[in-house]
Amino acid sequence: MSVLDNFGDWKEFLGDRVSQAKQSGMESETITNVAYQIGDYLAQKVDPKNDQERLLKQLWEAGDEEQQRALASLMVKLVQNK
Repeated sequence: MSVLDNFGDWKEFLGDRVSQAKQSGMESETITNVAYQIGDYLAQKVDPKNDQERLLKQLWEAGDEEQQRALASLMVKLVQNK
């Protein structure tokens, strides 16, 4: 089973990676840039596995780059505040 199969698992996985990045000294801006790159990859290459991922993909595709970066930043904040 992939972490992408369940949105709760995906958020937990992403939260763990964000925590590890912060503990390694990565700056918040860098983390957000990486989240943007991951979001762009997922939107282009990975079929959504659940309703939440489908919504995120639709929001990603509807937005311009600035809005996509904002969405990536919000995802990082979401998993940091769990």
